[in-house]
Amino acid sequence: MTAVRTRRSPFAAEVRPDGSRRFSHEAVVARRTLLAGLVVAGASGGVLLSRLSTTDRTVAAVDPAVHDPVAAVAAPAPASTSTPSAAPPVVPGPSTTEAGSPWVVVNKQHALDPLEYAPALAVVGGKEVAASIAGDLRALLDAARADGVSLSITSGYRSYARQKSVHDSSVRRNGLETAESLSARPGYSEHQTGLAIDFGGSSAPGCQLENCFGRTRESVWLRANAGRFGFLQRYPEGKTGITGYDPEPWHWRWVGTDLLARMAERRVTTLEEFFGISGGTAYA
Repeated sequence: MTAVRTRRSPFAAEVRPDGSRRFSHEAVVARRTLLAGLVVAGASGGVLLSRLSTTDRTVAAVDPAVHDPVAAVAAPAPASTSTPSAAPPVVPGPSTTEAGSPWVVVNKQHALDPLEYAPALAVVGGKEVAASIAGDLRALLDAARADGVSLSITSGYRSYARQKSVHDSSVRRNGLETAESLSARPGYSEHQTGLAIDFGGSSAPGCQLENCFGRTRESVWLRANAGRFGFLQRYPEGKTGITGYDPEPWHWRWVGTDLLARMAERRVTTLEEFFGISGGTAYA
């Protein structure tokens, strides 16, 4: 009897001893060729396309080296679950409205309450300051001295009466509009809290309380080091519309290292911006 040779189907698979199937390279190519034809044929090939897709995925599962083009096309891209990052909330801390708080915000929109508030005082560098900042201020002056920088305190605490005298004098000398960009009304001054310090130095005596102080070695040292002791340059360049005052490189306000770190994280340089508190050049 003549042996009849059965032609092997191009879709046939080799059955492995463990029962799994391995499709030959020719089988994979044949199936993909037929698949392409069915896609062109349209709806009439829909059912078979589905079957071939299933078969092709079986090939990929059995032999990871074989890529599954149907699954790659059919599988939708995962939807993005990311959400826009929100501004970090302000961590609760001391009050921004109580006159005796280390974080109190005093500007032309926010007066001290009571207007004639006076803190407990200590003397540092020959000037009265709030007793609560005396330790940090002494440490700052000592550190500057150790670095060969001769810092002095030009002004510290000013009472309500003293601030009234300073403001009135500025008005007489400069006129009201100019005076109020340079000097606060009584009850609206940070100096009345005892937390604000006007620094000076010996390297340029003519620059005391002048813009040129910002170019002195004392000012350079303060910008690099004052933050370590909790002091913030309260009226920086470019923020007059927010703080209400022209830049004052000599005026530093104690707020503490914790608040300074939070401000640095938020990349803001004024208390108004950090706390979302109104400011500006006009009085309330």
